[in-house]
Amino acid sequence: MKAGIIGLRMGKAHLIGYLKNNVEVCGICDIDEKLLESVQKEFNIPFATTDYRKMLEIKDIDIISVASPDYFHKQHCVDSLMAGKNVLCEKPLALNLDDCIEIIKAVKKSGKNFMVGQVCRFAPGFVLTKEIIDSGEIGELFFVESEYAHDYRVAEGAGKWRKDPRRKPFIGGGCHAVDLLRWIAKDPVEVFAYSNHKCLTDWPVDDATIAIYKFENDLMGKVFCSIGCIRPYTMRSVFYGTKGAIISDNTSDHILLCSTKYFKIKSQYNFAKIPVNIAHHNIEAEISYFIDCLKNHKNIEMNEIEGTKTVATCLGAVISSEENRKVNIRQELFNKFSNI
Repeated sequence: MKAGIIGLRMGKAHLIGYLKNNVEVCGICDIDEKLLESVQKEFNIPFATTDYRKMLEIKDIDIISVASPDYFHKQHCVDSLMAGKNVLCEKPLALNLDDCIEIIKAVKKSGKNFMVGQVCRFAPGFVLTKEIIDSGEIGELFFVESEYAHDYRVAEGAGKWRKDPRRKPFIGGGCHAVDLLRWIAKDPVEVFAYSNHKCLTDWPVDDATIAIYKFENDLMGKVFCSIGCIRPYTMRSVFYGTKGAIISDNTSDHILLCSTKYFKIKSQYNFAKIPVNIAHHNIEAEISYFIDCLKNHKNIEMNEIEGTKTVATCLGAVISSEENRKVNIRQELFNKFSNI
């Protein structure tokens, strides 16, 4: 199999991931000519261009990784699909539902395979957390929470693309935490959210949002997203069950497990500190999964519908905070693409 990559800031990790999975990278694209030249020379890539459409003309390329800024995802994905390529798109799938729906239609029309890079599903700590929860170790979940805490003062992105007003932080960054909860606790039913703008006052968007989600079976959830908090990047997540709890973070070398089996004496618990590898952007594992699905004709879990559901779940919080009302995610948002 042979791959091409659009966008090299994040795409360089894709390139390395493909090479480690014995996939030849035949083409790369970026508008930064110095970066393009540097990566081409470092990895001896035969074709490099600033125009992604020229790369799509290469018939030998089976796969395109779309690792461009969020607001380019729709066009790059649709054009790649219609050129007959399988596509791996960085998260979020897009920044609005209309773009997501166009991608869904292009996947159906092209008949090609599609995956959204929801990389938290490959972080070792989160993978182990889900396995423990699915085993029943901590009983029935009653409250789940996750956060995307980042300081964008030092991460504006090339050309300051993260500062673009089209990119709502809760969709562009908070989608990590939302997708993690969707993966573990399934789809929420409704959301109410609040936002403010106190840290990055020169940015055109709210920089902090807290969203309260209601899931089925009286399960409650919370997502906190901040792009201006002064602290190291983290996605600290906590999962509370009727028989225990798990504290998990994609930047920690362990998860903390407390369950009734570790109950010592009244009001005291022994916690199990379970070591894990730190790989908060485990692109290699993500690409390994994608290649395995392609080679062995397996269904891709993180497909275009899953990606759209995550965007819709994030969008529900944005609408709620802007309109100061509860949003029924399924009725108001999921119904827009459920019959495509």
